[in-house]
Amino acid sequence: MKKLFFVIAFALVANLGTAQSKEAFKADVMKVLKVTASSQMNMAKTQILKMVPAEKHAAFLVEFDATLPSYYDKVADVYMQEYTHEDIKEMLKFYESPIGKKITQKGDALTEKVTAAAQEWGMGLQGMMMKYMQ
Repeated sequence: MKKLFFVIAFALVANLGTAQSKEAFKADVMKVLKVTASSQMNMAKTQILKMVPAEKHAAFLVEFDATLPSYYDKVADVYMQEYTHEDIKEMLKFYESPIGKKITQKGDALTEKVTAAAQEWGMGLQGMMMKYMQ
C-alpha cells in the first residue's frame, strides 16, 4: 500500500513539474511572438483599416485587438510543436542582442518595403504567366 501511495505521489509531483515547465516554455514562446509578430500584425491592421470607414476605426481596433490573444495562443502551440524550449531561449537571446533589437525596430518599415517589392514583382509575373497560359 505504501508503494502505491509513493508511486501516485511521485506521478503527481512529476506531472506538476511538467506543467510548470510547459507554462514557462509557452511564456517564452509568447515573448518571441510578441517580438516577431507585432510588426506583421501592425501591417495587417493598417491594411485592414484602409478598408474600414474612419468613424468605425476605434470600434474595429477594439475588436481586432481582442482577437490577438487567441491567435497568439494558437501560434504558440505550433511553435511548441516545432521548436524546443532551448530553441526558443536562443531566439530570445538573439532578439535581445543589438542586431536582434535592430531587426525588430526596423520590422514595420522593412515589411512595408518588402510588400511593395513583392507586389511589383507579382504584377510583372502576371504578364509572364499570361504569355504561357495562352
